[in-house]
Amino acid sequence: MNSPTAAAHPLLNGPIAPILFRLTLPNLAAMLVSAAVTLAETSYIGSLGTQALAGMALVFPMLMLQGMLSAGAMGGGVSSAVSRALGANDPARANAMALHAGIIGGVAGLIFMIIFQWFGTPIYRLMGGTGATLSEALSYSNVAFLGVISIWLNNTFASVIRGTGNMKVPSATLIAIAAMQVLIGGCFGLGWGPFPKLGMAGVAMGVALANTLGTAAFIWALMSGRLRVKLSLKAVRLQRTLFVDILKVGGASVLGPVQSMSTILLLTALMSRLGTEVLAGYGIGIRLEFLMIPITFAIGVACVPMVGMAVGAGRIERARRVAWMGSIASAVILGLLGIIVALASDTLARLFTNDPAVLAAAHLYFVWAGPCYAMFGLAHCLYFASQGAGKMWGPILAGTARLSVVAIGGWLMIANAAPTWAFFALLSASMITYGIAAGIGMKMTRWGPKKR
Repeated sequence: MNSPTAAAHPLLNGPIAPILFRLTLPNLAAMLVSAAVTLAETSYIGSLGTQALAGMALVFPMLMLQGMLSAGAMGGGVSSAVSRALGANDPARANAMALHAGIIGGVAGLIFMIIFQWFGTPIYRLMGGTGATLSEALSYSNVAFLGVISIWLNNTFASVIRGTGNMKVPSATLIAIAAMQVLIGGCFGLGWGPFPKLGMAGVAMGVALANTLGTAAFIWALMSGRLRVKLSLKAVRLQRTLFVDILKVGGASVLGPVQSMSTILLLTALMSRLGTEVLAGYGIGIRLEFLMIPITFAIGVACVPMVGMAVGAGRIERARRVAWMGSIASAVILGLLGIIVALASDTLARLFTNDPAVLAAAHLYFVWAGPCYAMFGLAHCLYFASQGAGKMWGPILAGTARLSVVAIGGWLMIANAAPTWAFFALLSASMITYGIAAGIGMKMTRWGPKKR
């Protein structure tokens, strides 16, 4: 039976839309500021030349994968474990979860740092990087991935705090990290004031240094005892069951970002076959596409605790209403933004470059992809809602369908020497497939019996 406290909880009984809005706002503020960093970095790198833009198009998906895995996938497992422990009135278990989550995040970050420090060259070559483009990619990657452990720890500790219902502390800290990244990247990348101009490596220093400082801030906040969860390195015995509790949700959720990144990597490899200018134009477009992710992330993270609590209480219909309401809101917002992006494609592209060939490629991206952002927003938010319910197969199969469209369609286009616009049309078709498949998966997946 549910406790009276749980039964009266506003997340379980309050009006859905106002609660979603209240939980979304702090996360949205942090994510939009982080997205602004993406625009600033693209502007910095655009001033360094077309080869630098093309090189960044190779690295950016790999760096974004770290955020998607640590915040969106594994972060969901962390928040779920912490919130369930607190809901069971077991603060000692919640405190222990903070340390176990930190270990998982630190080890994962270390693994990715080693991979990209040792195997960065073959990875970017496999993606189509050659010559000066490959050199620029490595200049950025080798520095940025020195800070990947901090990226993982930041998102892990932010998820620990969100699991307590506190959205303000992680959002404020992530905003501060974003501001430092822009400042440091500009100082060392472009040589502001007395600082040396280090180009791509200098811009990447903003990523590494800002996230390292952010990790120190998160650790201090969690060890201060001012939050509902306290991080302690003493008197906590490592337990296999606590690791499993986090990984059983986070591990399954990892497949979603991996599929998304595999799709983007495959599209990047296809675009690289069309020349440096097309790859650079696609790089501008894909960075703006990633600006849409913070919106669905903010709404999706708000859906997770609402769906999870409703499912735990047997309120399946309410849980599904939360999922659909959040996902439709995400689709509407991204759809409107996508139309604006398509209409203002030339203006947006000129923020980053004046190369006519690059502008033409970026225009194709915006015109074909922009109107389909709505389907992406629907599917991505359903991923988070399904994470809250612990039912991940629908989103995973939707991601598989999207990847299959790109893989099969790309192979056919290469075999038939398709024109450039056709590859951007393929990208559009993959988004439409993703949204439709996710919606069907949601309709067909049973989240649990109704409570009598």
